[in-house]
Amino acid sequence: MSVADQIFINMCRDILDNGTSTEGEKVRPKWDDGSFAYTIKQFGVINRYDLSKEFPALSLRRLAFKSCIDELLWIWQKKSNNINDLKSHIWDSWADEDGSIGKAYGYQMSVKHRYKEGDMDQVDRLIYDLKNNPYSRRIITNLYVHQDLHEMNLYPCAYSLTFNVTKKADKLILNAILNQRSSDILTANNWNVCQYAVLVHMLAQVCGYQVGELVHVIADAHIYDRHIPIVEDLIARPTYEAPEFYINPEIKDFYQFTVDDFELRNYKHGPQVKNIPVAI
Repeated sequence: MSVADQIFINMCRDILDNGTSTEGEKVRPKWDDGSFAYTIKQFGVINRYDLSKEFPALSLRRLAFKSCIDELLWIWQKKSNNINDLKSHIWDSWADEDGSIGKAYGYQMSVKHRYKEGDMDQVDRLIYDLKNNPYSRRIITNLYVHQDLHEMNLYPCAYSLTFNVTKKADKLILNAILNQRSSDILTANNWNVCQYAVLVHMLAQVCGYQVGELVHVIADAHIYDRHIPIVEDLIARPTYEAPEFYINPEIKDFYQFTVDDFELRNYKHGPQVKNIPVAI
């Protein structure tokens, strides 16, 4: 069993056995039939993944790895907020007739501000600081911009990253904390974990560092009511060892990475979970 599988199983079991229900309370999400989508939730879940030892893709079910990376590049590299720049359809429900999701995600990464040697956006500032100020305690990205929330078709869920560089045996190690206000554990948890694990690998490579820990902090970790039997079935499945992560070692420019520069090798996994109802 991979560490990621064990973390996921323990987290789901804890939510199901010890979480609190929102049934009957005032909630925003609804199912397609118009009924309210209630959850069982835990507050303040913290999971740690040592990326130097394992890539955290679940083996309980198959991760749609290429689509996962495509969305990551859409936000962080293309800095787009339009679904026409995205190959998957996961954002369709939040897009307007022109394909825009408003001033969310990629839009916020593209906004320039005055810093050091000129105008930079958040991604360029991040890379600049990692290369030039690695021991800074101010290397942070943020998508939760209050003055723009009313123009976002969905408030950002995974909204902030804090980077921290440490040293071991004369090698600089890149670590990150991912802050998430809300996590739909069945549909999105491992997707987000793997996306940001890839991002740490990308940034470490272009900055000449080793990868360290990804710490995932979730304020509201929840399982929707209609997902409970699916989760119970999922965490009872057989597990396998973690896959081997490959990143093209030739790429040294963050903006030159493509989906094809990443692979999961020797990836053994259970079947996909299909037809998961999604609350909107």
